[in-house]
Amino acid sequence: LHVVSGATDLIQSFPIAPAPPRALWMLAAIAALMLLILAMFLFFIYSARYTRFEATNEGLGIRGTLYGRRFSWQQLQLDGARIVNLRDERDLQPTFRTNGVGLPSYQAGWFRTRSAGRALLFLTHRERVLAVPTTDGYTLLLSPADPVGLLAALRQHAVGTEGG
Repeated sequence: LHVVSGATDLIQSFPIAPAPPRALWMLAAIAALMLLILAMFLFFIYSARYTRFEATNEGLGIRGTLYGRRFSWQQLQLDGARIVNLRDERDLQPTFRTNGVGLPSYQAGWFRTRSAGRALLFLTHRERVLAVPTTDGYTLLLSPADPVGLLAALRQHAVGTEGG
């Protein structure tokens, strides 16, 4: 009890009862969850800028993103690969996210397309997208800074590995 007396009034102050430990653990868990969500969004922002597509002797590598992986040359159908504008190519337009990130300027992960089935997306724009069908029944939709250069590099590496 804390009593403050003035010339005309008397204020009595009572502190709050201490929260039970269970309540404090709940607040700590909520704070940890909020930090985890913030970290996840920061990683998505990082991925939208620093995802890399690598043409190697082993195949196509996608790095710097939660959904990154390696594709062997046997998984990629480069004869059907092409550069498309998703605004015009209705069949390949992503319509439903099944497991991924769908931010306004960044889409990564598994999506359904309008007519072409499943797709694994790594998109920051839709105008110049490299579409690569796979033998696993889905299409890769990639938006590298230089889609023409990536497609040429993939084809060059794939031809270089056929003989060996």
